[in-house]
Amino acid sequence: MNTTPSSSLHFTPTTASGRPVPDEDQPQLDATRRVRAEGERALVLGGGGSAGNAWVIGVVAGLFDAGLDVTDADLIVGTSAGSTAAAQITSATTMELLSGILTAAPQQRTGPVRSHAGPFPGSVVNHVERTGAIIAAAEDAVDMRRRMGAAALELDAASDGSMSERWRDTVAARLPSQHWPERTVLITAVDARTGEPVAFDRHSGVDLADAIAASCASGSPHAIGGNLYIDGGYRRNENADLAAGHARVLVLSPFAGRTRHPREWGTHLAAQVDELLARGSRVETIFPDSDSEHMFGANAMDPSLRPPAARAGYDQGRALAGQLTEFWR
Repeated sequence: MNTTPSSSLHFTPTTASGRPVPDEDQPQLDATRRVRAEGERALVLGGGGSAGNAWVIGVVAGLFDAGLDVTDADLIVGTSAGSTAAAQITSATTMELLSGILTAAPQQRTGPVRSHAGPFPGSVVNHVERTGAIIAAAEDAVDMRRRMGAAALELDAASDGSMSERWRDTVAARLPSQHWPERTVLITAVDARTGEPVAFDRHSGVDLADAIAASCASGSPHAIGGNLYIDGGYRRNENADLAAGHARVLVLSPFAGRTRHPREWGTHLAAQVDELLARGSRVETIFPDSDSEHMFGANAMDPSLRPPAARAGYDQGRALAGQLTEFWR
């Protein structure tokens, strides 16, 4: 793990390409305009499906059990499965969450793995093929988000309109509390109609369950009021650059910083880390180790992987706590 000296910088919301977002293009609900421009510590929780959510909780629990509490961050950024984890670790103890995963009734696969992340039924293979074709046809990250949004709107038009409510209920059942935490938590999503990124917080006027349902919506739309949103991972899997201005940034990435997007789009984690370093932050990243990385591919949505993923994360957290203590404190 590498670190660099930190400094205090002003925060400017950016597009996926890193360009500043003009005020007129900022959605009213977007919380990035309200985020404190400077802070000491930020915790970033990336997407990674059902297994990734469990691994993140395991890592945070392992760190805590070894004496390092990273839930006291000044800012927590959650994307997709990481948004669920962000809400969970700020409303229940990490050891309670870990115990809940390890003692849950076994969930076995009975057929093709279904998407844990989105409200519409369909195999993960079909989802990967469909979204892969959209990525391949896109000119850049902005075009890709617009195309993903347009595809989501087509799915919505073909539905009976009940999926958002059912998906919201599913997401709400995973949360220890339905209330936004008092600390600063950003939940990322993408506006399906415009392709523009959005970040929700407790001041956005959006229920916590709805914000997370949007962030975890994958390529299917989640309705909030009159708006439709898709997965925050379509901006970036981690959205770590939203922590700009914080002196120390710890990033947990179940997908190990990988992205399905072309590298020149700059959406991979290494580009986000470079942005943070250039603006004076010190950054540490935690990825699944070589013994557990096999759980975070196309099978990451498999709920039967949650216990082993959580155990692997817990072991990593305990092992890394000593190295991270000076950095975090």
